[in-house]
Amino acid sequence: MNVSVLHALIAAALFGASTPLAKLLGVQVSPILLAGLLYLGSGLGLTALRFVRDRGWKPSGLGTGEWPWLLGAIGFGGVLAPVALMFGLTRTSGASASLMLNLESVLTALLAWVVFKENADRRIVIGMLAIVAGGVVLSWPQETVSAQEWTGPLAVAFACFCWAIDNNLTRKVSASDALFIAGSKGLVAGLVNCTLALFIGTQLPAATSLVPIMLVGFLGYGVSLVMFVLALRGLGSARTGAYFSTAPFLGAGISILLLGESISLMFLLAAALMAVGVWIHLMENHVHEHQHEPLEHDHRHTHDEHHQHTHGFEWDGAEPHSHPHVHTPMRHSHAHFPDVHHRHGH
Repeated sequence: MNVSVLHALIAAALFGASTPLAKLLGVQVSPILLAGLLYLGSGLGLTALRFVRDRGWKPSGLGTGEWPWLLGAIGFGGVLAPVALMFGLTRTSGASASLMLNLESVLTALLAWVVFKENADRRIVIGMLAIVAGGVVLSWPQETVSAQEWTGPLAVAFACFCWAIDNNLTRKVSASDALFIAGSKGLVAGLVNCTLALFIGTQLPAATSLVPIMLVGFLGYGVSLVMFVLALRGLGSARTGAYFSTAPFLGAGISILLLGESISLMFLLAAALMAVGVWIHLMENHVHEHQHEPLEHDHRHTHDEHHQHTHGFEWDGAEPHSHPHVHTPMRHSHAHFPDVHHRHGH
């Protein structure tokens, strides 16, 4: 299995686990404050981890042209999307909202293909549809749901659209430090949601509940987002979004293991559809002759066929390592994904 696929599935598993883990804690707080605390736990935890890793504060390494992409991703995914979702949840049922959240992977793929010109062949489209169909089956209401005011579902759909934009913008900076990207998004989203919750009069939970919530946020939102960024780096937006949309199934599976919930026919059908979709994606073999244009960026790498450069500093031979490097024009043919080195047209 490609390591980037593994990153995407780990991201989905950690994010999917956050809901049953939060339920297991039995903490009763408002949705806005809960989202804020989860994001804040993510941002604080990742920032501390980065500080320890680098033995102090280290510049982000983002180029001047990359900051607008990151700020846009934070604005859409860390600010607008959570607020829109919380607004939508007050005006629609949980079942309807869960069903609509499957729009995120579809909109992510559509934006990737139509706006950002990411490659997608028939196999990838079919695989994504199977995975999304599994998500729809899993979250389909088991009881008749009364008609809801249209503003609620529209707000949830807008949140999905914002996250789809976020996913595609984050792909633009995915070669940079994943800890910095995910930590920044967590801090901003956490501060915005917590501030909003406190502004409307929500009370903070006791410290005994606060710490477990933020720990779940660190794992389910923080480490998950780091894995998601690494997957974007190697797979592109559409494929990462498709793998990540298995999160509801993985969350339900964890609920069965941790909370002893029963296995339904809908769960088994969803599992089968998602397994087929993931298998179709894993069988992808995209090979053609392609041209690499000149490119300068900074990320961890080994000296494979795409990294045959010299060093302007004394190098001890250790790999992988990270430093700014330049890719010279090259034309060749091999199996590849739309990763950070293969964002060419077809």
